[in-house]
Amino acid sequence: MTSPLEITLDSGVVRGRLDRGLRTWRAIPYAAAPTGRWRFRAPQPVEAWNGVRPAEAFGSPSPQRKSKSNFDENSLFVNVVAPQVPSDSLRPVMVFIHGGAYNGGNPSTPMYRGTSLVERGDIVYVSIQYRLGALGYLDFSEYSTAEQSFDTNLGLRDQIAALTWVQRNIASFGGDPNAVTVFGESSGANAVTTLMATPAARGLFARAIAQSPPAASAYGKDRAQRWAREFLEIADAPETDPASWLRSASVKELVDAGEELARRGADEEPGTRAFAPVVGDDILPEHPLDVFAAGRAHPVPLLVGSNLHEGRIFPRVLDILPTNPVRIEKMFSHTTPEVKARALAAYPTYPHRFAAADLGGDITFWEPAILCAQGHCQVAPTYSYRYDFAPRLLRLIGMGATHATELLAVFGRSDALTAALTAVGGRRGLAAVTSTVQRHWIHFARHGVPDQDWPAYSVPERQTMIFDETSRVENDPMGERRRAWIGYEHRR
Repeated sequence: MTSPLEITLDSGVVRGRLDRGLRTWRAIPYAAAPTGRWRFRAPQPVEAWNGVRPAEAFGSPSPQRKSKSNFDENSLFVNVVAPQVPSDSLRPVMVFIHGGAYNGGNPSTPMYRGTSLVERGDIVYVSIQYRLGALGYLDFSEYSTAEQSFDTNLGLRDQIAALTWVQRNIASFGGDPNAVTVFGESSGANAVTTLMATPAARGLFARAIAQSPPAASAYGKDRAQRWAREFLEIADAPETDPASWLRSASVKELVDAGEELARRGADEEPGTRAFAPVVGDDILPEHPLDVFAAGRAHPVPLLVGSNLHEGRIFPRVLDILPTNPVRIEKMFSHTTPEVKARALAAYPTYPHRFAAADLGGDITFWEPAILCAQGHCQVAPTYSYRYDFAPRLLRLIGMGATHATELLAVFGRSDALTAALTAVGGRRGLAAVTSTVQRHWIHFARHGVPDQDWPAYSVPERQTMIFDETSRVENDPMGERRRAWIGYEHRR
C-alpha cells in the first residue's frame, strides 16, 4: 500500500512528512532551475526524476538581499500542506503568493506556513516561490542577441507556471483543481490583480483574494527598459556586451545592483517601483487597472481590501513609499494642481509624519484596491474590506493597523511575535478578529462568497467590511477621501 506521504506527480514521486498532525511537502519543483542558459528566460518544464524525491525541507529562497543560502537561483518550488486524514471528496485549495516588493520574501517564513488555515478550514494549502528583483522583474529584452534571448515578466510567468502545476497535480494531494483560490498580500496581491488581467492565467483559479494590492504598479516598456539601463549602469556592466555580462554576473552582483536601483527610485521617482510587471508584452498586453476599469478581468469572485494605516510602517522598516513631504511633492509634480490640492486637503494634519505616511500608503494600496473593486463588481461578485484592528502597542507608537498586520489574522499566527505585539493589550481582540477574518477567507475559498454577514460590493453603495475586534459593514468608508483622489493619474 502506498504511503499517504508519497505522492505521484506528473514529474515523479515525492515523499513528504507529518508535521504537527498535518501532511507537508516542501520544495517540490514546478519548473526547471532558471540557471545557465535559462537565466532571464521563461520557466521551462521540470525534468522528471526516477525513484522517490524527498520533499521534507524547504528549498533555498529566491535570491534577495537578506538571503542566507549563497544566493541559489534554483528556487522555483511549491510547498503543500494538507490534513492528515484523507477526504472522500476533493478539498478547496488556497494558493498563497508572498509579498516583499517583488524584491524579497520567502514562503518558508513561519507566518506563511498555512497550518492554521488547513486545520480550521479543512483545505489544501500551497505556497509558491518565484523569481525576485532583477532576476524576475527587470526587462532586459532589448539586450537580446542571437545567442541569448531575455524574456519579460519572469516572476509573473513563474506564477503562471506554478498555478499550472497546481491544476495538473493538486488532486493527488486531495485538492480540487476547480476550487483554487489564489491569494496574496502587498506585491503578492499585485500578483493576484495582475494575474486577473493576464490572458494566460485564465482558468487557472476560481477565485481571488488581494490583500493591500499596489495594483497600479505595472509599467510600460519605455519606463521598464529605462530602469534596466539604469540597473546596468549601477552594476558597471560593459556597454559593449551587456548580454554576456547578464549571463555571467554573479547573483550577488545582480542583487546588490537591484538594491541600489530600488533605493534610488524611492527618491527619484516616488510612487513607482522598478521591480514590477511590464505592460505591453505577450503575457501582459494591457495595464491591469485598464482591464479592471473596463470590466474585462477574469470574471472570478474577488475579495479585495487594505488596512487603515498602510503607510505608517514604511518610514521605519522599508522606506520605499512617498511617505514624506519631499517625495510627496515630487509625486504630485506629475499631476494637476487641482488634484493635488484636493488630495492634500483630505489629510488635514499634513505635513505631519502620520498624515504623510497615510497619504503615501493610501495612494499605493487603498486607492488602487478601490479601483479594482469598482471595476470588477460590474462582472463578478466582489467583496471589499478594510482592516482596522491594531493591538494597543501599535496604537501607542502611532502605527495602528499598518501594512501587513492583517496577516496575523489571516494566518492565525500565535507565537513570540504576537505575544510581543499584544504584551500591553489586544490579545482578546486579535483572537476575535482572527476568528472573523479566517471564517470569511475560508468560506470564500469553499463557496466563492464570504460568510453571510458580508454583502457584495456595488456602486454607489460601496459596501465594505470593517475588520476590528467587533467587525461591521459600512457604506463607502472615507468617501470624501476617496473622491479627493479622483483624477489622480498613476505613472505608467
